[in-house]
Amino acid sequence: MISVREVAKSYGAHRVLDGVSLEVAKGEVVCVIGPSGSGKSTLLRCINGLEHYDEGEIAIDGVPVHREHASIHALRSEVGMVFQRFNLFPHRTALENVMEGPVYVKGVPREEARERASALLAKVGLAQKLEAYPAKLSGGQQQRVAIARSLAMQPKAMLFDEPTSALDPELVGEVLKVMLTLAREGMTMLVVTHEMGFAAEVAQRVLFLDHGRIVEEGAPQQILSAPKHERTRDFLQRVLKPV
Repeated sequence: MISVREVAKSYGAHRVLDGVSLEVAKGEVVCVIGPSGSGKSTLLRCINGLEHYDEGEIAIDGVPVHREHASIHALRSEVGMVFQRFNLFPHRTALENVMEGPVYVKGVPREEARERASALLAKVGLAQKLEAYPAKLSGGQQQRVAIARSLAMQPKAMLFDEPTSALDPELVGEVLKVMLTLAREGMTMLVVTHEMGFAAEVAQRVLFLDHGRIVEEGAPQQILSAPKHERTRDFLQRVLKPV
């Protein structure tokens, strides 16, 4: 479903991605871990066509991803992306935020879009918040609206860029629960996360990214419990260190 081959990306003299290759099969959940500045977010943005990449190839379901390509908007609508910040329209209700994409991008009739949006908000546990504006929602609720908004486009795959990092600790669980449900339903997911427990429970594979390179990859149990690479061990010792 997602194919990345020898992708490189630089900002000036700084090489953010340095020959990254990965494959995500249909229905697979892959988690990407690594220190801040390792290129994780840039990788997702390149996959979704939000950033131009300098070298290599990226394809979604066999279709090449090029930011300047005429079909990039259609391709983006097939790959949902959930960011650290929720990016909701503040002047739109939860329902209206979820309806926007299907109506204005895909031309779905408003009543059909309304029904789909209502069902998705119920799916993420917000059936009672359809008419609430973002300012009246908690961070966890806003992120769940953002997930519903992406799902409304009926994507082939979902990209998550540290979706819980901006949330208070007590709100993290409600978002992870929604993501767990999506994974169990067979959604193809590439997730950048610091939630190691989530990666252990949900992912089929975990990738460790450092200085723009995939240093190590494997099953969650192997990577998180018995990493082979010294850099991976050092990172996990710091993030898993008891408080």
